[in-house]
Amino acid sequence: MTTPAQHYAGFWRRLAAFGLDALLYLALTAPLRVALFGREAFTGPAEMTPAFLVLDLLLGWLLPVLAILWCWQRWGATPGKWLMEIQVLDARTLQPLTWRQGALRLLGYLVSAALFYLGFLWIAFDRRKQGLHDKLAGTVVVRRRPDLADEPLARLMEGWR
Repeated sequence: MTTPAQHYAGFWRRLAAFGLDALLYLALTAPLRVALFGREAFTGPAEMTPAFLVLDLLLGWLLPVLAILWCWQRWGATPGKWLMEIQVLDARTLQPLTWRQGALRLLGYLVSAALFYLGFLWIAFDRRKQGLHDKLAGTVVVRRRPDLADEPLARLMEGWR
């Protein structure tokens, strides 16, 4: 029997999960932004009003951070990760994240992005497929179900004889 740690989620699967999350978030928040601010919802109004700044901070930063943390705590995955059948776990125990680890991981996202996104690219080359944010938080991203491509053909054919 294989353990989840033997099936780390790779760069492309994780990038696809991120893209799905971004599309979902945009689909949920764009109509609200347009309803409140019209076309200027994405370009910014000619005159920055306090209402626009507060809403932009809320929808652009605070809400996504809280949603990501909540999803990690509730399911171990964001909707994109869930669709890609991957989840975030504590690297040492392979148990769900703590709130502290989630906060550190999100902070690590900022650090990874600030370093010309090299912290994310690191995933492609790391033995455990950890990005800088994973290393900072002590997390790994694993496939929920093992990929059958990793199994020998003889094992896959058991029970068919």
